[in-house]
Amino acid sequence: MTNPTTPFSASIIPFEMPEQVRAFAEKGVSQARDSYAKFKDAAEAHNGTIEAVFTSANKGASEYSAKLVEFFKANTSSSLDFAQELLGVKTPAAALELWTSQARKQYETFAAQARELAELSQKVATETIEPIKASAARYDKPAA
Repeated sequence: MTNPTTPFSASIIPFEMPEQVRAFAEKGVSQARDSYAKFKDAAEAHNGTIEAVFTSANKGASEYSAKLVEFFKANTSSSLDFAQELLGVKTPAAALELWTSQARKQYETFAAQARELAELSQKVATETIEPIKASAARYDKPAA
């Protein structure tokens, strides 16, 4: 029994959706599901790419730091050896010769170390960018 004081209490008129509208709605839902699946796959792939980039960058930073520590130890050892040799010098001429020799050796060492650090930096940058290039290559397909 319906309540006459309630405006929406009248019996509901049965309504059937036309088949074309139903098919259109189902097609829209299907496309939305496909789009969501593609978006989810792309997001997961990009998360993997970002993780690979950070892993590579972290590894490269560790290598770079280890190389700096190695250079620091070598340079410190060389400086201490020089100081010890300088203390054993008997004449000012021998001290000047030792000083000149040490300066030349130190310059060559620093130049070699700078070259090695530059090469390591280039290697790290290349390895870090590689996952991004690989990811972009998957999506950048030439037009047929």
